[in-house]
Amino acid sequence: MWRKIEENMVLKIYKFLFVLFIIAALNSNSIAQEKTLVKWYTIEEVQELIKIEPRKIYIDMFTDWCGWCKVMDKKTFTNESVAKHLNSNFYAVKFDAEGKENVNFKDKTFKFVAQGSRGYHELAAALMQGKMSYPTSVFLDEDLNVISPLPGYYPPEKLDPILEFIGEDHYKTTNYEQFLSQKGIVNN
Repeated sequence: MWRKIEENMVLKIYKFLFVLFIIAALNSNSIAQEKTLVKWYTIEEVQELIKIEPRKIYIDMFTDWCGWCKVMDKKTFTNESVAKHLNSNFYAVKFDAEGKENVNFKDKTFKFVAQGSRGYHELAAALMQGKMSYPTSVFLDEDLNVISPLPGYYPPEKLDPILEFIGEDHYKTTNYEQFLSQKGIVNN
């Protein structure tokens, strides 16, 4: 009889420890995610925010079907250093380049243009300078002028120095290769 009670107690202790382990794992995961989350805005919100606190704008041009866009979401934008640079030096915008909603930008309305089975958004075409490739990172200055579109997937270690280069205005005084050299970063 005592053996049965001991077995039940041990089983209850194991269950209790298992539940504690799961709770701790979930909490540590959510805390880690909170530290590295990028604060995303809409393009409309950004146009109001820069009137109050001017910053550059980073736009992640994506589509729902783009595999590399999903990889960037999962690997690049969850990186703590990338998130820190985006949140402190930019207003970050996620923009569906095939979105169907009208968007007002710089006193002009941009619309979806149907084309075949998909289509494109006029604002995406304008900001990407007609080169519709996904993902594309578009950098705007504090006056909403395009600094540069940057097509392609960028892992954190490649995007992070670009965010520093543009976010801290190094692009105004030096070229990117010189900047990397000064930072001791080999570009390959």
